[in-house]
Amino acid sequence: MSEIRQSSPRRGTNLPRMGDFNLTVILDAIRRTSGGLSRVELAQIVGLSPQTISNISRRLLDQNLIVEAGKEGSGPGKPRTILRLNPKGMYAVGVHLDPAVTTFVVMDLVGSVVQHARIDTPGGNDPSAVIATIAAQVARVVEESGVDRDRIAGLGVAAPGPIDLDNGTVVDPPLLPGWDRVELRNALSEATGYSVLVDKDVTSAAVAETWAGGPSGAGSFVFMYMGTGIGCGIVLNDEVIRGTSGNAGEIGHIMVDPDGPPCDCGLRGCVKSSCIPQVLVAEAEAAGILDGTRPGNSGAEVQQSFARLCELADAGDERAVAIIDKSATLVARAISVVTNTLDVERVVFGGPFWSGMADRFLAKVPALLEANSAARLIHPIEVVGTGVGEDVGAIGAASLVLEHTLAPRAQRLLLES
Repeated sequence: MSEIRQSSPRRGTNLPRMGDFNLTVILDAIRRTSGGLSRVELAQIVGLSPQTISNISRRLLDQNLIVEAGKEGSGPGKPRTILRLNPKGMYAVGVHLDPAVTTFVVMDLVGSVVQHARIDTPGGNDPSAVIATIAAQVARVVEESGVDRDRIAGLGVAAPGPIDLDNGTVVDPPLLPGWDRVELRNALSEATGYSVLVDKDVTSAAVAETWAGGPSGAGSFVFMYMGTGIGCGIVLNDEVIRGTSGNAGEIGHIMVDPDGPPCDCGLRGCVKSSCIPQVLVAEAEAAGILDGTRPGNSGAEVQQSFARLCELADAGDERAVAIIDKSATLVARAISVVTNTLDVERVVFGGPFWSGMADRFLAKVPALLEANSAARLIHPIEVVGTGVGEDVGAIGAASLVLEHTLAPRAQRLLLES
């Protein structure tokens, strides 16, 4: 997995750093096999000697990161002891900062959420007030989880892009006025005492899918994040792709409708100007489908109005159906550009706005992608909803911590050479 830079270690991160690349390879192999693996199977899969496997397994058992989970085998020979992850061996806290709602989770080592909370994202233009609220809620959710703070490896934050990944800085995200060059990582590390990782919400969602999504999170796929904006996380051969600055997946300026509304980039009919919920809500208000008297244009207000539009479509309002179906067609055009460029096997949809549009998008998008796929005669493109669920952003944020701490990365070899 790609390296994410983090702040210097603080309280709550006194578990041993996983500096041994072979150890992380073995741990990752166990993690990716739901039923667990024996030491013999591990040696066959990762190509290390039985003695190395035995030594590393003992280290992982001593650190409580894995457990011996019974024996399996039949016929001649000694039954094999199965090794599995220990869910209670390590935890991570995840925060998804969305302009409408901020979600918090405490997650165990196998990706199960042991505590969850959600609050309306505080309004106004003062990031420091929002950060203070987040820090207080993190403390509350950890306390309510009953998890020993010493077992929490860190705090992950999924934030709207663009971001400065190296410095953990949020850079002028949409619908978060006043958040230009906010050093979110350092501020939250200072406020909570945890080591903090910050990544884009779309990338965090892709990490969540690889860590906790099951079959939908394997191989090569794009995660279509349907939120205040629309973006995509990219996973190729089980590796999350972040790009040079951590901002891969910005698809807002892919043109999907040459006759569409003008975009702030100077083109017409971009994803940003044609497909995002704020645009669809405005279109529905102009057509009289929705009441156009809402007091403002905050993330929470857009989310509420968009949910109402989806409800009307589900109830059979033909005008609402037309808006949602047109958006599915336009989004499919953007996805086709990405899938043809990357040659992936799957498209996974998710994000805070996804549930309302899921049925109509899953009914329309697969055929549209098939028609536009350059590789359609070679392999199909699967289209599915997230296997993680509604909290994919917050779970992804927590997964960032586990990925950074436990996943095998070539950077470990460079640091130790």
